[in-house]
Amino acid sequence: MTQETDAAMAQPTPDATPAVPATADGVTVEPARADGVTADGVTADMADGDPRAGADTGVGGSGDARRILTLVARREITVRLRSRAFQVTTVLFVLAIAATTLILDAVGGSSSTRTVAVTAADGRQAASIVAAARSLDTDVRIRTVTDAAAGRAAVLDGDADALVRVTAAGGGYQVTVKEDLPDSLASVLTVAARQAALEGQISALGGDPAMVGRAVATAGVDVDALHPRAHRDGTRLLLGLLSGGLIYIALLTFGPQVAQGVIEEKSSRVVELLLAVVRPWQLMAGKVVGIGVVALGQLLLIGVVGVGLGLGTGELDLPAGIAVGKVASALLWFLVGFSMYALLFAAAGALVSRQEDAAGVTTPMIAAILIPYVVGISVLPASPDSSLVLIMAMIPLFAPVLMPMLIGIGSVAVWQVLVAFGLTLALIAVLVWLTGRVYGNAVKRSGTRVSIRDALRAT
Repeated sequence: MTQETDAAMAQPTPDATPAVPATADGVTVEPARADGVTADGVTADMADGDPRAGADTGVGGSGDARRILTLVARREITVRLRSRAFQVTTVLFVLAIAATTLILDAVGGSSSTRTVAVTAADGRQAASIVAAARSLDTDVRIRTVTDAAAGRAAVLDGDADALVRVTAAGGGYQVTVKEDLPDSLASVLTVAARQAALEGQISALGGDPAMVGRAVATAGVDVDALHPRAHRDGTRLLLGLLSGGLIYIALLTFGPQVAQGVIEEKSSRVVELLLAVVRPWQLMAGKVVGIGVVALGQLLLIGVVGVGLGLGTGELDLPAGIAVGKVASALLWFLVGFSMYALLFAAAGALVSRQEDAAGVTTPMIAAILIPYVVGISVLPASPDSSLVLIMAMIPLFAPVLMPMLIGIGSVAVWQVLVAFGLTLALIAVLVWLTGRVYGNAVKRSGTRVSIRDALRAT
């Protein structure tokens, strides 16, 4: 009897088939086994040395939780980096920034300095010509030649744009050019010729032209502004608008990807396999962190290329430290903004089960990103000190787009930046709890759209 029982126990049970691991979009999910293995090689004995940790959830202690979060984030990073769309858009962004900088440099450098030749006998007119050019914001270089013949040869060879000689009557200039006289140079020489005529009349009357010239040079207008307007550098304005614009594009590009990823996993029932071994907050946090790292890397690459070329070509007329600091602050605001909106997009995506329904739940977030950008690019170029923009920049939902613009322009105080940053962090802390609850309750429900009230209700 005992021998028959032992023989029966030794034979394999027909139903005992080996468990086949399920693959969930690159993440291998295995049911918990008696040896403590849960998923992706995570063993229960890793959980702070306690093999009993996480027995009910399939997830170990704090060490195991970090490992699960890292695995989810790594999966998102790998999927996004392998995406052909991401690779193409990144290359296009970098090429666009580089091409814009190089084109601006080429256009800006096309207006070369004008060269005016004067004879040694008329050398005293050089100072008048340079002063007139400075007053008209034109670059003029003086070249002294021995005589008129040498000056004409310089004009024919292209070494000088014009040869200037004082007329015998002292009432103006005789200008020799190869083909025609540029308008900018004609304006400069007209002002200088009038000054030469004035000096000639002063000398004829027995006066001292040098003394009169000094008196004229020191005369000016003393303006007393009751409400002075701060000077705004065009370079700072451009840098601020570009910073806010890139953040706006990144939020609109990568934010909806969070919702799309959640809906895809939910519609394919992959999320049910993942939630067997991963807690909802870990899945949501890993997705947000992974996509955020990819988005930050893309923005960092664009910023390095743009600032590097801008400083190298001289188009970015700012000290390198200030330019790098403004870009760094813009990246920090992007991180804060993406964290805030990604949580909202993840919770919104958990409410529906089809990609066709995504627009209905993500429209409010897209509108919240679009509004500050439109206001910023519409108001700030004409009114950098706009109170409307400043008030909107203090609102957490609008701050990630508007604050980098104001920081780039330099029209916001440090305390205002800190207040806006603190309010945004406070909202993120609230959203961590709120969206985590919505995501955890709604992501398990498939079929019809889940209302926010039902998602907030404990299951």
